Amino acid sequence: MELAAAKLLGAGLATIGVIGSGIGIGTIFASFIQAVGRNPAAQGAVFPMTMLGFALVEAIALFALVIALVILFG
Repeated sequence: MELAAAKLLGAGLATIGVIGSGIGIGTIFASFIQAVGRNPAAQGAVFPMTMLGFALVEAIALFALVIALVILFG
């Protein structure tokens, strides 16, 4: 296999982490909407934790994309 083909294949495989991130973000916000729907008064307490969870899950997607770019251009 040529080096260019191996780089493209590796970069494609490295972006699989973005799929998990999308599922995680959807799960976080679905849980937030359910929690606020059941108890609207708890929105102030639940929202900061939701944003923290979103940031941590989104960081995984960014790491996956950085690894893919390193494989392509490194």
